[in-house]
Amino acid sequence: MTQQINADAVVIGAGVIGTATAYELSKRGRNVICVDKLPSAGYGSTSSSCAIIRVHYSTVAGTAFAYDGFFDWLHWSEYLDRGESKGGRLAKFCQTGCLVMKTESNNYLKNVVANAKELVIPFEDWTPKDILKRLPNYDLRCFAPAKTVDDPHFGEATSGEVSGAAFFPTAGFISDPQLATQNIKDAAKNVGCEFIFNRRVIKIPSENGRVKGVVLDDGTEISAPVVVNVGGPHSSELNKLAGTDVDMRITTRALRQEVAHVPAPAGLDFDQAGLVVSDSDIGVYCRPEQGNFVLIGSEDPPCDSHQWVDNADRFDRNFSDQAMTQALRLAQRMRGLEFPSRTRGVVDLYDVTEDWMPIYDRSVIDGFYMACGSSGNQFKNAPAAGRLMAGLIEYCEAGNDHDTNPFQFSLEHIDYSLDTGEMSRLRRINPDSSFSVLG
Repeated sequence: MTQQINADAVVIGAGVIGTATAYELSKRGRNVICVDKLPSAGYGSTSSSCAIIRVHYSTVAGTAFAYDGFFDWLHWSEYLDRGESKGGRLAKFCQTGCLVMKTESNNYLKNVVANAKELVIPFEDWTPKDILKRLPNYDLRCFAPAKTVDDPHFGEATSGEVSGAAFFPTAGFISDPQLATQNIKDAAKNVGCEFIFNRRVIKIPSENGRVKGVVLDDGTEISAPVVVNVGGPHSSELNKLAGTDVDMRITTRALRQEVAHVPAPAGLDFDQAGLVVSDSDIGVYCRPEQGNFVLIGSEDPPCDSHQWVDNADRFDRNFSDQAMTQALRLAQRMRGLEFPSRTRGVVDLYDVTEDWMPIYDRSVIDGFYMACGSSGNQFKNAPAAGRLMAGLIEYCEAGNDHDTNPFQFSLEHIDYSLDTGEMSRLRRINPDSSFSVLG
């Protein structure tokens, strides 16, 4: 017998942004059901996230959004509306700070610094001597442009030294991104949200230009006037399933990514002394990883080919040469970095738009909304994104024409209002983007 359920809203996807959206909608009094094909919240690409919290973005809006999210991570228990008396383990924000190297490819941080000054975000201007005080094992020679290991000039210094860096103290990483998502799930359940796991959405019916709900693979029909696509790497499939891809100027694709975990150099307690580093001169970023490891990811320089994936459920999870290439690029900078015989780290998918900026928007079908195209740079924004989506849905469901007059979203913790038209499916490609995971 087919089960039929009524709800005010269905959120598809229980990753960090999906659970945050479900949480905020539930707090606003809606009867919300969050559906995911995996066994629990945070089990998908969220679990593989580097979970870096940073505030340097290429646009003012992106910077403001990230800075607003920083305060949620800083006051995590408060965001979850948990009293100190309540038990349960919470994810930890490791506030190490983030060092961003000044390089030719990032215009020596002129835009980044300008954004920080406009929003009064604290930062320090570091000289090469300042960098070496914190990272004494660093080689500050320039190696740009970033290269792959098969390049005959790989490892050769090019011209001069890194001129300095900007240090942002309001940065770090989340110790366990999956646990953070579980925390939000628990908070959402506390305000009435229901979660259905191990079920795939197979139909998203609509009638007269209005979404009617979803149908699950066990035949369960959930009727709801609001459906939110937060499917991560599966978001493009869900948009096609709903028939909402017909007017999208900005779309999403699944992109395979590798992150290497390498032991810190001998004698370096990177767990304690390490920090997040963004280094476009060598085309990588890094942060401390539990067990005195260094996590190393690519900043998508031109030499790193993109591996697009057509089926987000079936892709090669084995390491290629890419992870080792990233590690070897960092070894140019971090003296004493050695490599085990067996590659360690993660292989997973980003959900990427043409300009690497997110889509937080309605769709051509009334009641169907999208929070997708996270492009590897939106984990940190999840709490703010949940609030944005809840506000956007209320705005549109009240009869406002968001496509013509975009929702103006007032951030929670800082005095800034986002024009969400910058996150529209109908926008032109943003020329100010880094066109990389940096956003």
